[in-house]
Amino acid sequence: EEEINTGRLDVALAFFKPNPANHGTLIASLPMLWFGGKGMTRSEVEDPIPLVVFDHPCLFRQAAFQALEGKKLRWRLSLTTPSLPGVWAALRSGFGISPRTPHQVPPGIRDVGTEFGFPPLPPIELRMLTGSELSPAASDLRDILHQVVRTRVELTRRQP
Repeated sequence: EEEINTGRLDVALAFFKPNPANHGTLIASLPMLWFGGKGMTRSEVEDPIPLVVFDHPCLFRQAAFQALEGKKLRWRLSLTTPSLPGVWAALRSGFGISPRTPHQVPPGIRDVGTEFGFPPLPPIELRMLTGSELSPAASDLRDILHQVVRTRVELTRRQP
């Protein structure tokens, strides 16, 4: 948000905790689920639960900590990374579990939350933030990005 407010960015997509007072245009409210590798078993994520998360600060990371601590479940940081491909690779390799949305989950990763009895996670909002004085090109980019992202999110929701 700071990058938009200072004029360093014209358009940005960002995740937010659900709140009607959030800035920007709501693109989608998405569920947050627990993901692990396709072949992962419950015994691989026993006490303490190994977490694969983004570096701090991260809403997904915060939600995982709060959900597990709210149920008095012990956890440990198995791996932290600044990249989503790093999270996916760690999950495929069996390093632990991670909270993510079901949007664009790559092969080799599956939702393990219900099966393994992990606590539910809150939804998360995807919002588009835009600068106050957009050039015609930036305005066109905003409109195209909004349409493409919204369409892709809706297509992902329809997949079985």
